[in-house]
Amino acid sequence: MTLRVTACIEKWPIAGRFVISRGARTEATVVAVELSDGSAAGRAECVPYARYGETPESVLAQIEAVAGTLSDRTALQALLPPGAARNALDCALWDLEAKRSGVPVAHRCAGMMPRPVLTAYTLSLGTPDEMSEATRKAAGRPLLKVKLGGDGDVERIRAVRAAAPRARLVVDANEAWSEENYLENMIACLESGVFLIEQPLPAGADDLLLHVPHPVPICADESLHVFEDLEKIAGKYDAVNVKLDKAGGLTEALRTVEEARRRGFLVMVGCMLGTSLAMAPAVLLAQYAQVADLDGPLLLARDRRPGLRYAGAMVEPPLPALWG
Repeated sequence: MTLRVTACIEKWPIAGRFVISRGARTEATVVAVELSDGSAAGRAECVPYARYGETPESVLAQIEAVAGTLSDRTALQALLPPGAARNALDCALWDLEAKRSGVPVAHRCAGMMPRPVLTAYTLSLGTPDEMSEATRKAAGRPLLKVKLGGDGDVERIRAVRAAAPRARLVVDANEAWSEENYLENMIACLESGVFLIEQPLPAGADDLLLHVPHPVPICADESLHVFEDLEKIAGKYDAVNVKLDKAGGLTEALRTVEEARRRGFLVMVGCMLGTSLAMAPAVLLAQYAQVADLDGPLLLARDRRPGLRYAGAMVEPPLPALWG
């Protein structure tokens, strides 16, 4: 049966600015997709990411190019490479299958009853004083994710820890560390009780991690996209951050998480900056993870309606009106 595919680019304002080592943004740009067979419709959202050579226009073009040949999730894996376009179509197909059958995606994944998930809350990169102030406002949250930028990170880490003495801390350098500052930044993380460091070194230039100590576990983000990457990062990383937009959808992400767990990696499920529609499948994926970073909607000035329900630091599984 031929599916009707509708896709469009949307922009959602961010509350303030979102700053990482690669730059700052004031809005989130997403691609929303709907698949219809005439009687039921499934929808999803992806977030194109320039770091991986994607633009909203290129992702939209990829989706439109396969619209006439789209049949099911298995065929989709061969039609498009991993990335945002395949993620949107894959997750929309999962939603469509659930709408057709009346069986929720959670039950079809593993017969599970999904539970609320504790999510990290992200603090943007800034000066130590700026990050200290932002941390004080979020200090009541049990899990904070701290964006870092390379030089000056020792002071940033110490400032955040002083402002949130009880919170668990994940730091994310987004590839901004170097061989020259790795050790001093790692020591600062250890002294401040950080429990996980995301992608300190550039992907493709991270062989150093084979030869230096990891007193704080190190998590692959930019270095890990799909199942096959797990072999490449063995010995370098202690944990993996699985994201739907990198993996190319829930189908590949489930496979990657299962194998990562089998290999003994700590599993984190993360997100790009999008609305609740982008987060909804990831909440189900996070049922299999030790750490979740699914705060995208909390960083927006407004969210899609209906959206996910956030209760304090917990995010609840999606209702069928949203997805799945």
